Amino acid sequence: MTPTRARLAEIETKLDDGTPLSFDDGVWLYRTPDLCTLGALANRVRERKHGERTYFNVNFHINATNVCHADCKFCSFARLQPGMPQAYTMSLDDIRQKLVERRGQHVTEIHIVNGLHPELPWSYFKDTLRVLKAERPEIHLKAYTAVEIHDFARRYDMTYEQVLRELIDAGLGSMPGGGAEIFAERARRKLCRDKATAEQWLEVHRTAHRLGLRSNCTMLYGTVETLEERVDHMLRLRALQAETGGFQTFIPLSYHPEGNDLGKLPAPTGVDDLRTYAVARLMLDNIEHIKAYWVMLGVKTAQIALGFGADDIDGTVQEEKVYHMAGAETPQVLGRFELVRLIREAGRHAVERDTLYRVLWEDDGAPLPEIRVGASVPYSSGATPRGHLPLAGAEAQP
Repeated sequence: MTPTRARLAEIETKLDDGTPLSFDDGVWLYRTPDLCTLGALANRVRERKHGERTYFNVNFHINATNVCHADCKFCSFARLQPGMPQAYTMSLDDIRQKLVERRGQHVTEIHIVNGLHPELPWSYFKDTLRVLKAERPEIHLKAYTAVEIHDFARRYDMTYEQVLRELIDAGLGSMPGGGAEIFAERARRKLCRDKATAEQWLEVHRTAHRLGLRSNCTMLYGTVETLEERVDHMLRLRALQAETGGFQTFIPLSYHPEGNDLGKLPAPTGVDDLRTYAVARLMLDNIEHIKAYWVMLGVKTAQIALGFGADDIDGTVQEEKVYHMAGAETPQVLGRFELVRLIREAGRHAVERDTLYRVLWEDDGAPLPEIRVGASVPYSSGATPRGHLPLAGAEAQP
């Protein structure tokens, strides 16, 4: 047996025994040339957890402002001050109109991520949630990254817990995972030194989980980080998950080079994308889901990632601006029918979920049914998925 095959066999034994992989294992997996075997290992873990199921949801994004005082070198979305070219801030009426325009559509989630606007009052962020809940109370609001929560606490002289409790009262249902970037201090000094630190990002999520909120987590890859720093990032997420159990899904985020200060760096290759998904699935044994975010990854690579550890392809999205301002050429929206077709063509079993991974519909090969807007859609299973926290606030109601 070659040294490579011997090491793969050793890692396979750990996976079969349920033994978490080590830092050295993760670095070795990133460097092994045997991408196909790596993918097969990740797919085994994926199928052990989820079988052929691939999840999606019907959501849309609101990026209410791109004004942001943080000067992240990889970001093409932010504008440092109001009044700069392409800077914008939506009014509360503008935000409400996004839902009014979709009054006839089935939507279960709104994903809200903004820049760190230096001048908006605290009421703006709470009222954003309130006006959306007033228009469509049944819709789940997944809003505000840990970087935003940290900035709210700093600017309005509050603790993380105070910020989160007030947002929950206003309608917050869960948190997205953005803003993590890469945790290594060396890389953060070069990429994003003027926003929340890795420790602050983790503490915000720790606090959210303690309050009963579920959240996602991410890693930006393909900039100045090393492979060792990617593995370190995953292990820090795994450690917090072991402590709190509050992360629902991990989303690797591929760097896009257009329109930012790192533009001379090449984008990650398809091999790097697939390797990162596979390594993530193998390292993050206690995080239930790995999401292939098609907006960032590209539709075709997202399909292939479903065989490299990913079990979620995100949702319909609609009007995403963060990655499209960085040059993403993916569509702005994919409908339910298109998402099901992509999943079927990848040889997987499509499952429409809500934000908290409760099943709304499962593919039996029949035509996808229409869902009446505002209707109460019975869950296929009311059970809380293993390892997830009780639901927070109004979302705890049946």
